[in-house]
Amino acid sequence: MSTGGATISMRGAGYYSANTVGAKTAINRVADLVVAAAAKAPALAPGEAFRVADFGAADGGTSMEMMRRLIGAIRAREPQRQIALAYTDLPHNDFSTLFRLTQGLIGEAAPIADIPGVFISAAGTSFYRQIFPDASLSLGFSATAMHWLSRRPCMIADHVQAVGAAPAEREEFRAQGLADWETILLARAMELKPGGRLVFANFCIDEAGRYLGHTTDVDMFDGFARHWRALRRAGRIGQAEYENATFQQFYKTSEEFAAPLRDPASAAAKAGLRLESISTMVTPCPYAEAFAAHGDAAAFARAYVPTLRSWSETVFAGALDPARPPAERMALLDAFYGAYEAEVAAAPQGHRMDYVHCVAEIVKQA
Repeated sequence: MSTGGATISMRGAGYYSANTVGAKTAINRVADLVVAAAAKAPALAPGEAFRVADFGAADGGTSMEMMRRLIGAIRAREPQRQIALAYTDLPHNDFSTLFRLTQGLIGEAAPIADIPGVFISAAGTSFYRQIFPDASLSLGFSATAMHWLSRRPCMIADHVQAVGAAPAEREEFRAQGLADWETILLARAMELKPGGRLVFANFCIDEAGRYLGHTTDVDMFDGFARHWRALRRAGRIGQAEYENATFQQFYKTSEEFAAPLRDPASAAAKAGLRLESISTMVTPCPYAEAFAAHGDAAAFARAYVPTLRSWSETVFAGALDPARPPAERMALLDAFYGAYEAEVAAAPQGHRMDYVHCVAEIVKQA
């Protein structure tokens, strides 16, 4: 996977899952669909393991509860069935935290590695490539990951994300996003057993035009762009550093997700993939919901901004000139997120990072 000079990763050392309560909530909301999909997976031979993959898993913490439920459902049907659970992400992902979480060395939940007959592994390989052998997976899952593109098609001149890009820039991102989606589907088609299933919960733009951080008249990405622009205007970062903070992302609509799966002439359809169901859902921001109850704006800002930082910091850190000393880089990042926190504390209404997902179940025809 080419990253076009950008480093794509979530903040490590457990910071990501500790500060992304909304991501865990969204995954738990699709758990029924995941469990039902597993029940429809093809029958296995005696002694064959039920193989599950979590694509783009970060540190694994957000899907842990759902995985525990999935394992329990498989075991309820087949008490002796071995289960092979593989987590995938990019090579620089924090796999150390992932293994410590699954082994129960950090966190409070019972470790899934202690469940007899469950075998946990990880693959530091991009989901833009085939990761597992042909016809080896019974079930594939991914949440809040496949909006990251294989490359940045261009730099955005005066914003940070495609939702705020100029029309020509946005069209380049859209073309890349559509091509990338077919690449992802073809790789998964190779890995799935005939009759195997995929359940994806991908960030999207829904029917009402809502997307992550834009479900009110406040837009999170506009906030990022505004505060990053303020650093440039103050002379604290240069023009190249400003433009380098172009998020390697694109949010598709449900129609764009469905298109290659509904077109019998598409490469994905010819590889055997069919769309079973597709819908959109909005998961309310837990920090904004808590603020509605307690009313403490400063406390809301202190809790809310770290969840933004958990997945966005590497983008802004990577935009800075590598010649800057580490302490200077961190000071700039702290100033950037500090300004965002001050804005939220001063005028909290409308600030919320609601998750907007397209949820799809896909089957590989037998």
